[in-house]
Amino acid sequence: MNRVAVRAGRLSTDNLVIGGGPAGSMLAIRLATAGREVVLLEKERSAHHKVCGEFLSREAIEYLRQAGIDPLALGAATIRFMRHSVRRSQVEAALPFTALSLSRLVLDEALLARAAEMGCSVQRGAFVEKLTSQEGRWIGEVRSGLSWRASTVFLASGKHDLRGLERERGVQGDMVGFKLHWRLAPEQTEAMREFMDLFLFRGGYGGLCLVEADVANLCLVVRRSTLRKSGGWSELLATLLKDNSHLGQRLHGATQLWERPLAISPIPYGYLAGKTDGLWRIGDQAAVIPSFTGDGISIALHSASLAAQMSLAGDTADRYREMLRMHLGRRMALATGISRAMVTGAGMAFSSFGLSLFPSSMQWIANSTRIPDRVLLHAAAPSLPESRSAIR
Repeated sequence: MNRVAVRAGRLSTDNLVIGGGPAGSMLAIRLATAGREVVLLEKERSAHHKVCGEFLSREAIEYLRQAGIDPLALGAATIRFMRHSVRRSQVEAALPFTALSLSRLVLDEALLARAAEMGCSVQRGAFVEKLTSQEGRWIGEVRSGLSWRASTVFLASGKHDLRGLERERGVQGDMVGFKLHWRLAPEQTEAMREFMDLFLFRGGYGGLCLVEADVANLCLVVRRSTLRKSGGWSELLATLLKDNSHLGQRLHGATQLWERPLAISPIPYGYLAGKTDGLWRIGDQAAVIPSFTGDGISIALHSASLAAQMSLAGDTADRYREMLRMHLGRRMALATGISRAMVTGAGMAFSSFGLSLFPSSMQWIANSTRIPDRVLLHAAAPSLPESRSAIR
């Protein structure tokens, strides 16, 4: 029996976090560091991969550093440049910041370990099937038959909704996501160092980058109608390798490390929470920005940090939602508009022609779709000691 449950005399806690991804773990770290009682429920029993571009922007790196986690010590690869390819054309540009890439398998496990180290009660294999409100308290029913009662609940279940608490549809809600790890040929591995390769195709786009141990992460999103028309994943990938000479070159002689890709659908791009239900929604439960921005993990960490700060200050979930919308609204709208254009034939044609003339536009897009420095929670972050184990 964990410390929280023994003290309460039943499965009860002041703060309950549902979901152990970057948002849930960061929220738990900050609350536990401030001395608050917090329980985190993670549905998986062990570390696992997730559909994700695995890109850490400067904002994400800073939030991780504040939490005592060093991605470089975990093996993260450095990214300083971006290559954009469409069919047989490509253009390169320097990123306006130095980024990193690290698999979610490693990152999520490090964050969960850090949360436990700071005093959070981490419960693995705890799949929450239902969440209801009763007499001013929340009741989370776990598949095992147990239930947790809490005064405050932070919903961090990622792109997976709880029954009865589904998110609104996103502006661009017809996308299917795929992710597959590869071992590239040695010369292609060297060609990928410090680069994020972004490629466009009719009906979708994707990215390729190295993560720890020189593994290459291929992640892409495609319209459901395009996927259906292609005949499925294998046929889609074959078409991409044939039509995009750059991607074909990168994966020539490569070995896929999994039998089949991970997949997720639907992805509600452009979603920005418009209601709270009294819940503190964080991460993808609060906002889902198109993948090409590489800002998904940053938003997860920012929303978690903001929620922790405002909860500790006695603010409400409604006030938090309003503040987060102020921080993200304009950038989400811009990113979603660009994403919708990118998957059209006209968008592909413009991208191929326009970016070759104006590669600096790639830097403008990268800057314009990021969380602005003025709202990052540097001064407001708790004073966190250096990690003793999470970054080994």
